[in-house]
Amino acid sequence: QVQLVESGGGLVQAGGSLRLSCTVSGRTFSNYAMAWFRQAPGKEREFVAATSFTGRTTNYAGSVKGRFTISRDNAKNTVYLQMNSLKPEDTAVYVCAQAGGAGWRGPEDVKYWGKGTQVTVSS
Repeated sequence: QVQLVESGGGLVQAGGSLRLSCTVSGRTFSNYAMAWFRQAPGKEREFVAATSFTGRTTNYAGSVKGRFTISRDNAKNTVYLQMNSLKPEDTAVYVCAQAGGAGWRGPEDVKYWGKGTQVTVSS
């Protein structure tokens, strides 16, 4: 069965940086687009970033564009989310997701979800 396991969450001060990792097992990692979502208390899950199977095409939410970078290492079956210039409003549970195809079209393409990792940004 497919498993997505996130790591790298924690507590960081505003303006700091953090890098999240998501390692996938169960099916060929390099054939599928990957994405990150987040969910804050009292709010619905929102899209953060996505990358195609090649890593050459990326998508970002407007709230994180220019601060966050998604990347992948297919040899390690791992996708990363580098988060810079963090703000308190970035505080949320960050969840890794794998799409059903090589390209990213939208959240409707997600087939598998991770459990999430907590990111807390203090002021």
